[in-house]
Amino acid sequence: MLLYKIEDFNEGYREVAFDGKDIKGLDVYAGNTNEKIGAVDTVLVDQTGRLRYFVVETGVWIFGKKVLVPIGLCRIDFNANRVYAKGLQTKEQVENLPLYENGMTVDYDYEEQVRRVYRTPTVQASAPVEASLPLEGSPIIGATARVSNTVPASNQARTASYDRNTYHYDKEPEMYQMNDRDHHKLKLYEERLVAKKTNHKTGEVVIGKRVETETARVSIPVEEERAVIERVTPEDAGTPVNPEAAFGQQEVVRMDLYEETADIKKQAFLREEVNIRKEVETDTVEATEILRSEELDVHKEKP
Repeated sequence: MLLYKIEDFNEGYREVAFDGKDIKGLDVYAGNTNEKIGAVDTVLVDQTGRLRYFVVETGVWIFGKKVLVPIGLCRIDFNANRVYAKGLQTKEQVENLPLYENGMTVDYDYEEQVRRVYRTPTVQASAPVEASLPLEGSPIIGATARVSNTVPASNQARTASYDRNTYHYDKEPEMYQMNDRDHHKLKLYEERLVAKKTNHKTGEVVIGKRVETETARVSIPVEEERAVIERVTPEDAGTPVNPEAAFGQQEVVRMDLYEETADIKKQAFLREEVNIRKEVETDTVEATEILRSEELDVHKEKP
C-alpha cells in the first residue's frame, strides 16, 4: 500500500486532521514519561488519508536517525505540545528499528522490519516479500485516523501470522488505530462580542466659487490748464516812446494749455487662499448583548 507524507497528500492537513494545529515539530517522549526522545519530523498516511506512522527524529537518543512509530502506539497531547510514544520506550528499540530517509521506498519489507520491533518477539512474518512502489505525493484528500477500541498486542501476537498478499492495517489495530481512551475530546464554546466598523456615506460637501458683483466708486482729481489774462498799469505809463518802435512790430504770444483726463479700468488681484480638509470626530457607541458560554458538567454515576 502506498504511503505519503501528510504535507504532500493534503496541504490543508492541519485543518482536516488536527483542528488547525501542526503535528510536525512536536516533542516526542518515551512511553508516558517525561523522557524526551526526539521530535516529529512528519506523518505518513495511506491512500485513504488515514494516519499510519509518525516519523520521529531521535536526536536525543541517536543523533541523525529517523524512525517510524505506528500511530496507534502514540498519544497526542496538544495542550502540552507533546507526543507520547507508548510503544517506543527504550533506546534499544530505536537501535533495532530501520533507518527512515526522506524519499526512500516504504514497502511491505520495510514496514515488516518496523512492525517486528513493536510486536511480541515470537511473531514473525510468514511469507517471502518483494519491493513495492516508492513513497510519493498525491493530490487526493482523504479521511483522518478514526478512533476505535484496541486489542492488546500480546493477545493478538500469539495467534496472528502475516502475509504480504493478505495483510491490511486493520489486522493490527493496536498499532494503527488510536485508542479512544487516550483521545477523547470535549470542546467547550463561548460567545463573544465582536465589534466591527463599516464606513457609510452620510453626505457630500460641494465646494466651489461664484462671482458676485457690486458697484464701486472711485474719486480721482484731474487738472485742467487755462489762460489767465491780467491787465496792469506799468510804473512808466505815460512815458513817450518811438512810434515806430511801438507800432512797427506785431507781437503774438502762444501758450499750450493741458488738461488731465481720468483713465479708469478693472484689474484682477489675488485676495486670499482657502484650504479645504476633513477632520474626524470620535464618538463611542455602546451595545449590550446576552452572551452564552458552555461549562463542563460532570456527574458521577453509580453502577
